[in-house]
Amino acid sequence: QVQLVESGGGWVQAGGSLRLSCSASGRTFSSYTMGWFRQAPGKERDIVAAISWSGSSTYYTDSVKGRFTISRDNAKNTVYLQMNSLKPEDTAVYYCAASRLVMATIEMQYPYWGQGTQVTVSS
Repeated sequence: QVQLVESGGGWVQAGGSLRLSCSASGRTFSSYTMGWFRQAPGKERDIVAAISWSGSSTYYTDSVKGRFTISRDNAKNTVYLQMNSLKPEDTAVYYCAASRLVMATIEMQYPYWGQGTQVTVSS
């Protein structure tokens, strides 16, 4: 089992940047696919990005390609989401999640979740 804690959320103006971090407990972090999801008010929770256990494979939803970068440091048990050129539509609660499946991209494939961190982008 793995426990996840997100940090780095906040308020930023459109065009700005934020970096989210997700720290994981446990000695098997490097064996998990890690994902970032987000949920805007009144909407479903959707995947933003995912990264394989080694970091060699990544996935991005279309709306963030070229703006967001997911990365991980297995030595620090941490996964990051660098968010650049932020838009008001990026406003949401961002969640970190862990999966034993290879390159999981669906919410139900992730059994472990953090508590979420709010990102607000003003126009």
